[in-house]
Amino acid sequence: MAEPLPLDDPRRADRLWRRPVDIELRDAYLLRLGWSAPPKPTLDTLIALHQAQTALVPYEVVWIALGEERTVEPLDSVRYVVAGRGGYCYHLNGAMACLLDWLGFDVHWRVGGVQGPQKAGPVGANSNHLTIEVHGLPSPSSPDGVWLVDTGIGDALHGPLPLVAGKYRQHPMEFGLRPSDVVPGGWRFDHDEWARCPGMDYAPYEATVEDFLVEHENQSTSPDSGFVRVVALCRRDGDSATVLRGLRLLHHSAEGDEHHDIGSAAEYFATLADVFHLPLSDVDDDRKAALYREVVAKHEEFVRQSAQQ
Repeated sequence: MAEPLPLDDPRRADRLWRRPVDIELRDAYLLRLGWSAPPKPTLDTLIALHQAQTALVPYEVVWIALGEERTVEPLDSVRYVVAGRGGYCYHLNGAMACLLDWLGFDVHWRVGGVQGPQKAGPVGANSNHLTIEVHGLPSPSSPDGVWLVDTGIGDALHGPLPLVAGKYRQHPMEFGLRPSDVVPGGWRFDHDEWARCPGMDYAPYEATVEDFLVEHENQSTSPDSGFVRVVALCRRDGDSATVLRGLRLLHHSAEGDEHHDIGSAAEYFATLADVFHLPLSDVDDDRKAALYREVVAKHEEFVRQSAQQ
């Protein structure tokens, strides 16, 4: 496994994660998001692409339960999306960064750290999260033209945020941005009080693929990883967030929370296809049956452990 570059290595400024334009992949990606031709790299385009991805490409770890192996190579991440799948932060933000770069946006990878529900405080930029900044798009809300772009927290942002300290309403949630207390020169994203994960801190330096290799391995394979223990999916649209953890479906909106436990394999796969845009058309019936058995077993174990806490 390749070692990350030192943080002060000047090669980081070259944005080593960037890849040459693949027109076929670019256009297939755009088609999944609803574009028939490459749009211009404007702020309106950035907002629309971000919103389309959170609504149409799920945050999901079904691939882990299916026993699939994935990389954090940006081109692979684009291929996962084009193939009709989703992923977690390394894939969703990695793919989005690649697409935006190909369209002419000024894109930058950043090393982040999501504070999970089991953590009492921020974890710092520990590489368990990849986030993105897009520069060069000034507006009244972002005079410096810098935007936080993150489609990889799942139940959080529907659209980008100006990288300016303050409170931001994206219905039905309110988020905060402020300088990080634990990462020098970095930023803190505070999630809505409804969310399980309180927030995310990230560092100001340019990230590389190698920065995330160890954490990707841990999060996708360790028995202690929440992504291994519970098969989860998230979808975010303009007025709600929908989360499936095991067999428990939660829809969060201004009207409140609606809970529903899925009761059959047919309902489970219909929910994946209809709610999360994850039809798993490339997965045969035997693998789907094995997946559902694993989801049920992990869900029952999760419920038992939750009852004991």
